[in-house]
Amino acid sequence: MFRKMKVFGLAIDPFTNSPIMILKDVNGEKSVPIWIGMLEATAIASELEKINFSRPMTHDLLRNIIHQLGAEVIRVEVCDLKDNTFYALIHIHTQDKEFAIDARPSDAIALALRTESPIFVAEEVIKRSKSVEMGHKEEIKTEEGKKWTEILEKLSPEDFGKYKM
Repeated sequence: MFRKMKVFGLAIDPFTNSPIMILKDVNGEKSVPIWIGMLEATAIASELEKINFSRPMTHDLLRNIIHQLGAEVIRVEVCDLKDNTFYALIHIHTQDKEFAIDARPSDAIALALRTESPIFVAEEVIKRSKSVEMGHKEEIKTEEGKKWTEILEKLSPEDFGKYKM
């Protein structure tokens, strides 16, 4: 089972200074933080901010190639979480078939944003990622869980506009 999500924004991990992509379900009930690289954060932030470059960036190039081949990205799925590593699939439809391509979630989502394709996260991934239920105060038992609950609860939409590249 998959849950439809959207990119809520980008933040910086206050402990490691690494970028974090925050996915939030469309009902606002769950969020999933995914640590990503700086280049991937730049690709996502530039699309969120609708920044146009004079030449196509890598994800723009990929979108253009897919389009020129007569194919389309129909959805992106964050489908697994193993050893603190997230896995994603890009589902592509051509004239005669549909297939899925393995990808890093940051790349898959950067492409999904450019193609306006829906983003889904597996329920099991949400559960294992120590997601935070928005609007529900549940007792969190681990120190790490408490730390992330506190960080995510303090984030506001304005915080994401402060993300610097």
